[in-house]
Amino acid sequence: MFNIVLITPQIPNNTGAIGRLCVNTGATLHLIKPLGFDIDEKAVRRSGLDYWHKIDLKVWESIDDFFTAHPSSDRFFFATTKTDQPYFNHTFKEGDFLFFGSETSGIPSEILEKYSNQCMTIPMTKEGRSLNLAISTGIILYEAIKQNFTTYQEGM
Repeated sequence: MFNIVLITPQIPNNTGAIGRLCVNTGATLHLIKPLGFDIDEKAVRRSGLDYWHKIDLKVWESIDDFFTAHPSSDRFFFATTKTDQPYFNHTFKEGDFLFFGSETSGIPSEILEKYSNQCMTIPMTKEGRSLNLAISTGIILYEAIKQNFTTYQEGM
């Protein structure tokens, strides 16, 4: 399946909704501290409804700890508004890591610069600056599933 990595998420409702998405798709959820909330907060549990205890959840103390534990970065993809590469131009494989940044500041610029060829965006009009984190995660995760549906289906 796939890996969803949230770098310093700030809004518990988004994380709860993404947790629910992960349970329903078989994705692992990686949370990179610092978090803008306590994982035990009611808002996270309420958004995740009765799914929260079913999440394959990994919590990392820092992005450096995550990168140390996952030294092979060729299957990392970073969602950002700071690129012109649409997410659907990337080829995803099961096991890929799909990164999403904080609702307030996105993915740190030094990471985007280091992995510039692995950055992706969701096309939008000029009227808005970004989409909700949970919506963005769902759009990109389901594209990855679509591209791998035959093997994904076997794991269901």
